[in-house]
Amino acid sequence: MQGSTLELVMMAATLAGAGLASGVLSGLFGVGGGAILVPILSAAFAVLGTDPAHVAHLAVGTSLGIIVPTTIQSYKAHRSRGMGNAALLKRWRLFVPAGVIVASFIVGFVSGDVLRSVFVVVAVVIAAKMLFLPKGWYLAKDLPSKPVTDGVGFGIGFISTFMGIGGGNLNNLFMTLFGQPMHQAVATSAGLGPLVAIPGVIGYMISGWGADGVPPLSIGHVNLAALALVAPFAMLAAPIGATLAHKLSARKLEIAFALFLVSVAVRMSMDIFA
Repeated sequence: MQGSTLELVMMAATLAGAGLASGVLSGLFGVGGGAILVPILSAAFAVLGTDPAHVAHLAVGTSLGIIVPTTIQSYKAHRSRGMGNAALLKRWRLFVPAGVIVASFIVGFVSGDVLRSVFVVVAVVIAAKMLFLPKGWYLAKDLPSKPVTDGVGFGIGFISTFMGIGGGNLNNLFMTLFGQPMHQAVATSAGLGPLVAIPGVIGYMISGWGADGVPPLSIGHVNLAALALVAPFAMLAAPIGATLAHKLSARKLEIAFALFLVSVAVRMSMDIFA
């Protein structure tokens, strides 16, 4: 293990802060917080002397583990305010995990730069929609028919597994494109998190099983020590984010979400071209 005692202490404090930030984001935007967690976890694992070939995969896999309790806490907070499309989540309970499972068999053969590139492209597309399309613009007033919606659920699960997120970014785009209010989309996205993260965690554990050069207390590409440190802080902050979301207008929530995605895309791009 590499890194001085001071570096390790600073890393632990940074991870705790990342947990708080990801929890607020989970409640505010319905995302799992992976956009914050993945780059910080990547830096932390590098400090620990992790084999560079496993850094991105460990960051994504561990992020998915943290997303499970965080998004559950966030969804509860939104449901207490009467928000969230429970019928859509029920319909996706098989299709989203199916997309995750398929992606999990592929992700072990994909480089870290590819994972980051997928993240950047999707984030930029979503941000562009939120910032530049006319206010109130949408493809239709209602969600599409069952076959199309089921396919979207599979796609959300598939892409989210590569990005290390809970699917909220993608679902917010989908629901708002089909005339659903931003607050409703955010609440539904929070409930989507466990459907992506639970099978995703299992997949990353399997894909990295027996890997050399990973930190102690890792099961495959999921590090239990980082998960145990970050998750409690994220769960604590999630209801705070939910409260903030319901204090913002729909348009302000969209703009804030888009700017957040742009900042993350820029940060990820720096890692790719470093």
